[in-house]
Amino acid sequence: MLIKIPLVYQVAGLALLSYFIGSIPFGFLLGRFKGIDLRRQGSNNIGATNAGRVLGKKYFFLVLFLDAAKGFIPTLIAGQILFRANASRPLMNMLWLIVAFCAIAGHNWPCWLKFKGGKGVATSLGVVLAIYPYYTFPGLIAFGVWIVLVKLTSYVSLGSIAAAASFLFGYLFLLITQSTWTFADQWPLLLFASFMVSVLILRHWSNIRRLRTGTENKFSLE
Repeated sequence: MLIKIPLVYQVAGLALLSYFIGSIPFGFLLGRFKGIDLRRQGSNNIGATNAGRVLGKKYFFLVLFLDAAKGFIPTLIAGQILFRANASRPLMNMLWLIVAFCAIAGHNWPCWLKFKGGKGVATSLGVVLAIYPYYTFPGLIAFGVWIVLVKLTSYVSLGSIAAAASFLFGYLFLLITQSTWTFADQWPLLLFASFMVSVLILRHWSNIRRLRTGTENKFSLE
């Protein structure tokens, strides 16, 4: 006889699992594998950009992929599980987003590294791609904006900030134009998108200051 686990316990377990998956510091671990502590090299960040600068360009793409995957996988699994439950759409969206946020929080504030992590760009990308269909298409547009701007300017931070803004505007455009999307169902997604973009931009505040003074470091994708 199967035991039905109450929804609140399912969400708590998924959120905890999502946080621990998100907190896996792939950049830090790859650096340590090569005998380098990324927290003491380059920009002292464990994210993909610093990994690429310090360890080599191939590590930029590897860490970018792994950090995106740790946002995508738990969020996708949570969506599959939660939407089998018999609950209202706004509640399901809210619970789904709690799990998604925990993946980003794990990356930004990993318990393994004294809660000092990356800026959450790649993990946020993984999260939004997994929240189908609401965030997926704005997420793909944002990723395209990021690629174009980084290629044109070689400023990863500028690409990340612009991508975050384009994601939010893309989602707002769909919210306004999609007749089947109602505010009553979508308000948790709107609040989360606004909060996620705000956090990402705030975590780039030092980069914004350097961009304004012309002292920001460049990084070429080629």
